[in-house]
Amino acid sequence: MATWLVTGGAGFIGGNFVLEAVARGVRVVNLDALTYAGNLDTLSSLQGNPDHVFVHGDIGDRELVARLLAEHRPDAVLNFAAESHVDRSIDGPAAFIQTNVVGTLGLLEAVRDYWKSLEGPAKDAFRFLHVSTDEVYGTLGETGKFTETTPYAPNSPYSASKAASDHLVRAFHHTYGLPVLTTNCSNNYGPYHFPEKLIPLVIAKALAGEPLPVYGDGKQVRDWLFVADHCEAIRTVLARGRVGETYNVGGNSEKQNIEVVQAICALLDQRRPREDGQPRSSQITHVADRPGHDRRYAIDASRLKDELGWEPQHTFEQGIAYTVDWYLEHQDWVSRVLDGSYRLERIGVAA
Repeated sequence: MATWLVTGGAGFIGGNFVLEAVARGVRVVNLDALTYAGNLDTLSSLQGNPDHVFVHGDIGDRELVARLLAEHRPDAVLNFAAESHVDRSIDGPAAFIQTNVVGTLGLLEAVRDYWKSLEGPAKDAFRFLHVSTDEVYGTLGETGKFTETTPYAPNSPYSASKAASDHLVRAFHHTYGLPVLTTNCSNNYGPYHFPEKLIPLVIAKALAGEPLPVYGDGKQVRDWLFVADHCEAIRTVLARGRVGETYNVGGNSEKQNIEVVQAICALLDQRRPREDGQPRSSQITHVADRPGHDRRYAIDASRLKDELGWEPQHTFEQGIAYTVDWYLEHQDWVSRVLDGSYRLERIGVAA
């Protein structure tokens, strides 16, 4: 049985990845600091499962990471751990530098030392996979797509911190020989998404009868990637990716933010119509844009398709319908999240 150390495995993407990995027969050691967006409720179905070992801790705790590596002897380390909300990074960039840069450095040093202690086939097969974002590339005009060779040009403290972590991963490969892989993904969506992000926020506010906030004119374009497709891409890169390489992961689903909100409204009108019969699109409210809001992201994932045979299996229409249905069926999960410190309010300096 393979053993993977997964960091940030109680978050949105990491949690989905852990659930699928354990279901596929992988033993997962899950290290998560359980900051505000970390949620053990996501992993409740794994309670008592011997193939899932949860550890509450920080990736920057080098002694803890070294102990976990020595004790569990993982075949791979997958780093999902990150502070990831742009508005929060504008309000308080220091936390993003601490986790995404300093924390990643500590993790890399511990993993490097563990890898050096391995011998033979175990050392040859070991991989460190770093999960990153397309936001490190900056913003696009109306045409073109990000490729793996697009120069980095981050425009927010969040994306700058992720860019720095990407550079550290690259440096540890070229300097120490650590067998690394990096993935840069587009906007994810799907089950277990913390409700400060656009899609779960709109679903929650629409059901509550509240205004649906859309930044600026709402014509910012993102490439939307269903989280299950992303998890499959990560498994594919881990299994067959070339050491030292970066792979872009996209959903082939470019949509304006306003289009995404309107699609959610239409689905909710079908599944959970308002008592007054009004369309939920009437709740849409345009609010002041966030500072430095990137206009367009678009991912060229052709390397992943051509080299490793991966491509997304869900269209946006399929994925968003599944996502809306999941939230409607799991309002208890949302309610427990909202019992914490977040109440669907707008966050960040622009608020």
